[in-house]
Amino acid sequence: MKKYNFGAGPSILPQEVMKATSDACVDFNGIGLSLMEISHRSKDWQVIMDEIDVLFKETLGVPEGYSVIFLGGGASLEFCMVPYNFLEKKAAYLNTGVWAKKAMKEAKLFGEVVEVASSADANYTFIPKDFEVPADADYFHITTNNTIYGTELRKDLDSPVPLIADMSSDIFSRPVDVSKYGMIYGGAQKNLAMAGVTFVVVKNELLGKVSRQIPTMLDYRTHIDKGSMFNTPPVVPIYSAYQNLKWIQRQGGVEAMAKRAADRAEVVYGEIDRNRLFKGTANEEDRSYMNICFVMNDEYKDLEKDFLEFALGKGMVGLKGHRSVGGFRASCYNAMPIEGAKALVEVMKEFEAKH
Repeated sequence: MKKYNFGAGPSILPQEVMKATSDACVDFNGIGLSLMEISHRSKDWQVIMDEIDVLFKETLGVPEGYSVIFLGGGASLEFCMVPYNFLEKKAAYLNTGVWAKKAMKEAKLFGEVVEVASSADANYTFIPKDFEVPADADYFHITTNNTIYGTELRKDLDSPVPLIADMSSDIFSRPVDVSKYGMIYGGAQKNLAMAGVTFVVVKNELLGKVSRQIPTMLDYRTHIDKGSMFNTPPVVPIYSAYQNLKWIQRQGGVEAMAKRAADRAEVVYGEIDRNRLFKGTANEEDRSYMNICFVMNDEYKDLEKDFLEFALGKGMVGLKGHRSVGGFRASCYNAMPIEGAKALVEVMKEFEAKH
């Protein structure tokens, strides 16, 4: 039976990426040693670090004046590192879900935090539209895709202050005008790599402006100066990101990823809207292409557990929704083929026919 991984993260990766990474864990680059045991100071590994920097910038379209670094700690550590490096007096945040709220909590340790808008009162079912960013803020922080609630910002905002974005779950799923951002960051375990590495794209001229002393490991300049190798980097996750970036380019780049995402979303949302058993949870105009959230219609609530078991029996893995929303969540990251979306729809139709 063919299985499809709809898990929210760690999540689906292309088979060839996993194969190349696993092969390197046995014999890296034909040197007779595992990727897991070689020195990160070796010439063989330095080649990978040099190439992934180029690949990342080419694939995302990173302009001159920006650095790309690979760190540990996940996006959760960036919630702290961002204000450590950028917040002098005041920062603005758009509150669109759990992860945005966590980022705000950390920023409050460093200065004033202005919540420019929030959809918390509606259980984060939409992206706020009409808000004003204070012109005297040090930066404006957004979360572009909200994995728990299934909402997504698919356009690059204009901001009067440096724009900083957590793109953990939609990076490389669409073209991005990087020049509009002061910084982009995210955990890699959705669209880029296996868990264990965090990517940061930062505009160099914005660094070194705060008056506070920053601990060495928490200063972005440290890692830029050392090419992401101030300390031992997470080599295996970085290598899987390297392989995945090559895969994205072979498929046609972020433009191709955007089409794949739109096609999958059209298939799954179309069935959610048609099927008598289900309904979507996010406002239609803000629906995420990455995390498709839906629940049973009220009169069929008692079938929720049955559907999960039925879908799992058909090879649909990881569909259980987050406890904050309930129901189901079909995460459709870059590596999910359109066949997976269509297979899920057939399962939904079959379950509808039974009930």
